[in-house]
Amino acid sequence: MQTLIVIDAQNEFSAQGNRTVPNHAQAIEAIRRRVEDARREGRPIAWVRHYNRPDEIAASSRPAFMPGSWGAEFSPGLGPLAGRADEAEFVKDVFGAFTGTAIGSWLEKLGSDDVLIVGFFAHMCVSTTAREALMRGLTVAIDPDGTGGYPWRHELLGEQSADEVQRTALLQLNHLGVSITPRG
Repeated sequence: MQTLIVIDAQNEFSAQGNRTVPNHAQAIEAIRRRVEDARREGRPIAWVRHYNRPDEIAASSRPAFMPGSWGAEFSPGLGPLAGRADEAEFVKDVFGAFTGTAIGSWLEKLGSDDVLIVGFFAHMCVSTTAREALMRGLTVAIDPDGTGGYPWRHELLGEQSADEVQRTALLQLNHLGVSITPRG
């Protein structure tokens, strides 16, 4: 059985947030379609929320993902559906959804060995979670339309647009065995 894992579909990545993803609106729509599919098909959904640790918040000139803040809330219309036993929320404070959470044991309890991942950032939390899932022997797929990246610039290495960052992350994951599966 395939479980949908929604990584950090939070307001902080929107145009009004502190970690803006250029394709956020389009990615959120793709995430909504995947959630609708999972609910209609009776598949489990793991909702992963990121909170920055207090030391990260204090050290930042633009704090983000503060517990209780607008930025840390799930994007409108997303999040676990009340009364649906096969939807669960997992809170993390690192890149990977398996580190420090019970998502691994939850998937085992469900008998799920196949995951479809959507969310943000493709190159950080999505990538790390996909790698953690692979290390646990799970079958992993990512819907590229339900992800997004953030542009990077480095003095020696140059720069990449958000699209290039996303593409590079997905290429690396595909090389490791992750299926890249658009909804179609």
